[in-house]
Amino acid sequence: QVDLCGHATLASAHFLFTTVLPEHGKLEFMTRSGILTAKKVPAPGSTGVPGEEQGKLFIELDFPMIGFLECNEMLSIPETLNGAPIVSVHKSATDGDLIVELSSGKEVVDILPSIDEIKNLACRGLIVTGPAPAGSGYDFFTRFFCPKFGIDEVMSFVSPKHIETAKLV
Repeated sequence: QVDLCGHATLASAHFLFTTVLPEHGKLEFMTRSGILTAKKVPAPGSTGVPGEEQGKLFIELDFPMIGFLECNEMLSIPETLNGAPIVSVHKSATDGDLIVELSSGKEVVDILPSIDEIKNLACRGLIVTGPAPAGSGYDFFTRFFCPKFGIDEVMSFVSPKHIETAKLV
């Protein structure tokens, strides 16, 4: 068992909302990381019934808080960051992931990761985040690199890392 698996929680919430508890708008899951809340929400840009827009179900997950620490380490990943200006650097209080905030989401998207550079960092993984462009419908963009676990880049994830980065941007 893991402390929290966002994909499994989202799948479970979808199953419960669509089959077992369709009349409910909110669910609470007890995880080893704390209580995780799932609730039906209106589709982006709609004013309709929460969670249902043209047969689609929109679910918002509220993850438990995970702390982070100020980090004064100089980053030696010039290839990966491609010259992007760093706003702040923090470290996850739970698993030591490095969290680098850039000045824009575009810079996050434009990163060309050097996996060898990232492997040499004194951390488990590298999270790079920055504010999303106005009007994009998102608050921030995040990329997570974890080559020490055999995952160069986590391409799609729902994770407590979003909580850590949300507190920064």
